[in-house]
Amino acid sequence: MKEYDVVIVGGGINGCGLLRDLALNGVKTLLVDKGDFSSQTSQGSSKMLHGGIRYLETFDFGLVQEALEEKNLWLKLTPHLCFEREFYLPLYRYSKYAPWMLQAGLFLYDFLSHFQNRPHAMLDAEETMRTLPSIDPKGLKGAGKYFDGIVDDAKLSLECLYDALLEPQVDALSYHEVISTTKTSEGYNVTIQDRTKTKLETVKAKYIVFTTGPFSDKLLPSLGIPWTPQLMPSKGIHLWLKEGSISVKGSVVLTTKDNRVVFVIPQRGAILVGTTETEVDQEIFDIKASQKEIDYLLLVLQQYFPNSNLNIDSIISTFAGVRPLAREEGSQHSLGKVSRHHKIYRPTSHSYVMIGGKYTTFRKMTQELAREIVPRLGLRYKPNLTLNPLRQHSIMPTFGKQPKLTLDMVKNIIATEKVTTFDDLVMRRLSLLEHPSTIKDVMGIPADQIKALFQNL
Repeated sequence: MKEYDVVIVGGGINGCGLLRDLALNGVKTLLVDKGDFSSQTSQGSSKMLHGGIRYLETFDFGLVQEALEEKNLWLKLTPHLCFEREFYLPLYRYSKYAPWMLQAGLFLYDFLSHFQNRPHAMLDAEETMRTLPSIDPKGLKGAGKYFDGIVDDAKLSLECLYDALLEPQVDALSYHEVISTTKTSEGYNVTIQDRTKTKLETVKAKYIVFTTGPFSDKLLPSLGIPWTPQLMPSKGIHLWLKEGSISVKGSVVLTTKDNRVVFVIPQRGAILVGTTETEVDQEIFDIKASQKEIDYLLLVLQQYFPNSNLNIDSIISTFAGVRPLAREEGSQHSLGKVSRHHKIYRPTSHSYVMIGGKYTTFRKMTQELAREIVPRLGLRYKPNLTLNPLRQHSIMPTFGKQPKLTLDMVKNIIATEKVTTFDDLVMRRLSLLEHPSTIKDVMGIPADQIKALFQNL
């Protein structure tokens, strides 16, 4: 029976980030995920590294400052995965904030970044129309401009994983499901099923950590872990639109009539639009966008951009994710107002659970947990190790000039980037925007030729 210091269940950004932190500190660790790494919530974000400008409204200054510090750190550490760009906040006569209030908020945002953000600016109506030609001019007073980061969310998770796996004492298993845990005097025996072969294996762990996000409330009781539901899951969907569907020269932040925030972000030769905040009423593994949610986002866009070329045929693809918002005692908040702070629980002496938080602050969140676990294993925790650049980059870059894809490159990606299925390759290693089920040609190579490689694995 294999033995590990720590078994991490859940291979999203928190699981991969924690694996890297523990690996760099010499901890023998196994990461297990039921599907592909970063295939659930951690690939369902708005693809942003940001402080969360809307959290200024709830006076959550500490969270915003921490997120801005982390955003600017990753812009330096991983320029191949993320970049800074401008965002515009249009102001109308009916907007809830006066121009001076918006300007004060943007100054505070820059201040909380220690002025590491590129400086904000205020635009009048004419300047705004030049930048956002499709936007509704009726009642337009101008816009505020500020800067945040764009990121390939799945690849940042994956490259944290690759970095961790360079340490010899670390393992990671995708398409493996933890089906039972047995408490022992020294920790846990963890039984894992290979979902591709229905094969079972049991490993020993001194500690088991759950970074299972929105799946935690259902999973933990099924494994015999003492647990009271702690989540307020919130579903968010996004649309990838064809370039030119909306005429904009930068990213736009829209405040809807029902007080939601929708981002419009040109990138990758397309336009990303999202997100929604709705209660979850369906199975959340591999969750999909509903037609009602798609129609809602299209309606918001048509209201703000009435002169655009937008229609249902503008949609390239859709995706959805579930935010694992931590429930607050006695909270009556709407989902959009629930705090994005994380929480760490210790259900038993040898188990931990992490829920909540923001994608951007994953390194700080996992450091808090690693700082507690590492000394318990008799090791000295070194917090600065995670400040080092990631050592293994993805073969196919997301941004900038891309090399011509060849079958040999695909074989290399499959061999070195923990790929199990065609979907893993298309959606997360190549970061294509079309859904794999509709793709007939993968960057110049017939999809059938690539699928044949997986049949021989």
